[in-house]
Amino acid sequence: MTLAVAALSHAPSFGNVDPGGSTFAEINAAIDEVKEFIEDFDPEVVVTFGPDHFNGQLYSMITPWAVGAQAEGVGDYGTTAGPILTDAETARTLHALVLEQGIEIGRSERMKVDHGVMQPVDFLLGQPATRPIIPVFVNSLGIPLTPMYRVREMGEAFGRAALELGRRTLFIASGGISHNPPIPRWEGAPGTLQERLIAYAPTREERQAREQMIVTGIQAIADGKAPSDPLNEEWDTLLLDTFRSGDLKQVDPWANDWFIAEGGSAAHEMRSWIAAYAALSAAGSYEMAVDHYWAVETWGAGFGCQAAVSTRR
Repeated sequence: MTLAVAALSHAPSFGNVDPGGSTFAEINAAIDEVKEFIEDFDPEVVVTFGPDHFNGQLYSMITPWAVGAQAEGVGDYGTTAGPILTDAETARTLHALVLEQGIEIGRSERMKVDHGVMQPVDFLLGQPATRPIIPVFVNSLGIPLTPMYRVREMGEAFGRAALELGRRTLFIASGGISHNPPIPRWEGAPGTLQERLIAYAPTREERQAREQMIVTGIQAIADGKAPSDPLNEEWDTLLLDTFRSGDLKQVDPWANDWFIAEGGSAAHEMRSWIAAYAALSAAGSYEMAVDHYWAVETWGAGFGCQAAVSTRR
């Protein structure tokens, strides 16, 4: 059965900070290409790999990855808030099939997801969504992290499980490429910050104030009034070329520290892309259908938009 991938960067700056020139129009046109690709593919199952920014997945129990049979959005940056349309029965089946392959993965019947999962879903499937999803949390910020080869193996397990289902399956991948925002780390953090990393339940007003502070900071970078660590276009290209090649075993020797040194503090969000393309590779060779990249200096981030489909029919 055919598998496919739709991969898209997410960004708090999207729609809030003008990247300049024709970039924003080009990105929106690329998103429309992926939406058309999805409509043509007409998936029967949609699995979404994405990170969390300590909004729903916290150190009360951090896990490398988990399947959400039922989920709700926290609603940050204008994304869907409240109950999310999920395919709960298929989620539980996939969870069991992935476990059977030796991948230790949790399951949540009340997963909370932020824009790391929902921004691409809202862009590609509509708000409210026109299709149910199966969210898969991929830890990208909560140190320590698994070796990279385990991300590949986890993705391949989802691909084999999807093939066993025998239904057209789309894997959505969400994550920024090179970018270096301030990320809270447990080690060395004061007690007040550690408590926030364990239990974070802001009021709507508190969340909006925090989001506005972040957007204001990005706008200052765009206006040249604040410094920002540069994105790494060479590193971005290395990752995107890996996905284009179809050989996901290239990721196996990539060290976690190297990932951060080259791609920035939040570079591990690309684990979601690695998982999705590894899932796609379980069906054999694939071909790119959409392939775009922008080095958005005004956002301090690389931004990618891709789609691919297995050649197996």
